[in-house]
Amino acid sequence: MNCGTPSISVVIPAFNEEYYLPDTLQAVENSAALLRSRHHVMTEVIVVDNGSADDTAKVAGSFGARVIMEPEHNIARVRNRGAAAAQGEVLVFLDADTHIPEELLSCIHQAFTVPGCVGGAVDTEWRPKKRSIRAYLGLWRVLGRAAGMAQGATQFCLRDAFAPLGGYDESLFMGEDVDFYWRLRRHARHVEGHVRFIADLKVVPSCRRFDRWALWRTLIWTNPLVIAALRRARFVWRGWYDAPLR
Repeated sequence: MNCGTPSISVVIPAFNEEYYLPDTLQAVENSAALLRSRHHVMTEVIVVDNGSADDTAKVAGSFGARVIMEPEHNIARVRNRGAAAAQGEVLVFLDADTHIPEELLSCIHQAFTVPGCVGGAVDTEWRPKKRSIRAYLGLWRVLGRAAGMAQGATQFCLRDAFAPLGGYDESLFMGEDVDFYWRLRRHARHVEGHVRFIADLKVVPSCRRFDRWALWRTLIWTNPLVIAALRRARFVWRGWYDAPLR
């Protein structure tokens, strides 16, 4: 990697995330400092403000992040907007309400020291308050790994791999992260490369939705069959993205 310019760009979509964003950005800052001290690799952080009505942009700026505006409520478009502004050779996509371990960026950097790596994803550890939801999400985590799926709480890839794929599919309003990872895997095979699923480190997404929702709502909105059938229907997912939650 070229250390003269930012070699890793962390892209964080954010909609009304002033409450969760500080912890996320502090964790990224700590991880970037460790990466810099170990490998002399520079990191830039881009927060894509998705039309927030709160102080999301102000919070991001206070941590030294570049703030990009994207008003369209489409998570794929928001991620693509951040990628277009990024300067790094490696793109890391991180949700604004997800906590990462300090070792994460170093581990991602190490993944690309293996010839042929084009990208990958990081395992997630869901910690909802309700035992029933914890068991349910744990089951899908196991099944998802068996099926080669990886969610978008933290995904990463080379810029040179992101461009040929056309980024995230902006016609999808749910499941765009799983779709991207599958296409990334196919691209890796096409170029005789590989993807890296990081399982020895885990990121911790917020469970605020699942903690507030009734069990039936979680079962429906996270059901892969429902997502597959309705993932292009914008109106179905408005309640997922448009309501700020704490």
